Amino acid sequence: SSPLSSINDLIGARKGHKAKSVLELKKHLSNIGYMKHNNNEAKEKTDLFDDDLELAIKKYQVFFHLDVTGILDAKTVKNLLLPRCGVADFVNLNASQFKNKIPTLASHYTFFPGEPKWPKTNLTYSFPPGTRADALQAIKDATQMWASVSNFKFTYIADYDHADIKISFQVWEHGDGTPFDGRGGALAHSSGPYDSLLHFDGDELWADGVVPGKYDLQTIGLHELGHKLGLGHTNDGGAIMYPTIGSGFRKGLGKDDIDGIKALYHL
Repeated sequence: SSPLSSINDLIGARKGHKAKSVLELKKHLSNIGYMKHNNNEAKEKTDLFDDDLELAIKKYQVFFHLDVTGILDAKTVKNLLLPRCGVADFVNLNASQFKNKIPTLASHYTFFPGEPKWPKTNLTYSFPPGTRADALQAIKDATQMWASVSNFKFTYIADYDHADIKISFQVWEHGDGTPFDGRGGALAHSSGPYDSLLHFDGDELWADGVVPGKYDLQTIGLHELGHKLGLGHTNDGGAIMYPTIGSGFRKGLGKDDIDGIKALYHL
């Protein structure tokens, strides 16, 4: 069960509500980019559904095309519990934009803040020794998909330490400050260009292909490689850079993803 499953108790909660699971929800929404986590918050406020949390929920509802109420309705909770990429969504909306009307977000690609990009087009990738064989093929296929719509060329090298992109399976706390969470929750994460790490959660059930109950390595790899190239999350549900994904499912690049990579690198 996801560490967030306690928020099932919050269905129907709104501003003014107090509950232990409110703190879990605040932590989660700050991890995925919807509010700033306040470690110094007074103890009695941590479990209070306050203005900041209401705004974070509204921003989340806008991004995921849900009814924008600031109330934790059943659909919002269901969406929050979906397995997803551990990278934050970049949603540039502030409180004043909600004053008179519900703001809309253009449904399309985003970049990492500052639009970092690679200064070269030949990128190497590698895995530590002992990595499962099906991951090697799945990632190779994913790199070829990105190469086909950009000017990048990806080459596998055995020298893990010197690769531009270092791909590995990790569990729980693994040294990058962003621990995984067991089964469900965050499936994988990676940062933008210039940092080499790309991690899959080793506790998930993985397959190279569509297998009920397992996550497709190629699909999640394609998504995380998009981050490596500089793409953030999109709220276009047909795109590979959409943050949530189900098991037993394969997805390729969408028009939004291709438009995004071409815009970022002026192709």
